[in-house]
Amino acid sequence: MDPHIMLETLKRRTGFNEAHMRVLAGLGHYMTPLASEVALAFYDYLGRDPEMRDILWASPGRVERLYGSFATWYRELFSGVYDAAYAHRRYRIGLIHARIGITPGHMVPAMGIVQEISLEHMRTALRTGEIFPAVEAFEKIIAIEIALIDESYLAALEVGFKLGTSSSRDALVEGANVLLKEARV
Repeated sequence: MDPHIMLETLKRRTGFNEAHMRVLAGLGHYMTPLASEVALAFYDYLGRDPEMRDILWASPGRVERLYGSFATWYRELFSGVYDAAYAHRRYRIGLIHARIGITPGHMVPAMGIVQEISLEHMRTALRTGEIFPAVEAFEKIIAIEIALIDESYLAALEVGFKLGTSSSRDALVEGANVLLKEARV
């Protein structure tokens, strides 16, 4: 799967267009200051799960690196630029999640926290007439985000199973390792 082709397909499927991109870019000054707060809530939510807590704190400094990466990811949601480089960064995020054992079953519910905090902030920060276009654009980009990251999980699983790995968790991790090495070449 080429992430850029998938991004363009997802834009078409969701109806994500230039107007949505402009709305998201315009939201940047309202939303990007929340990046650290949303990251904290996201990882607090994940850390309540014993399995995720073990993954997140398995190596020194991991959580701190993830906070920084998450804040960058969140700010990019409101960049207004959703191109090939953007798609490849999202694909890589999914592979990194897979490599350390974060599954879609962990990530997708945690995205609800991102949506909850972001939508509440939009409701309080925006004027009534601005809310619907903002929510519409935000929901579309979140759907695209989840789909791009999920596609990387599927690619990792496929590679992992082709390697002969029998469990889905091991296939996910091994496939992600292979795809991340290939991406560096």
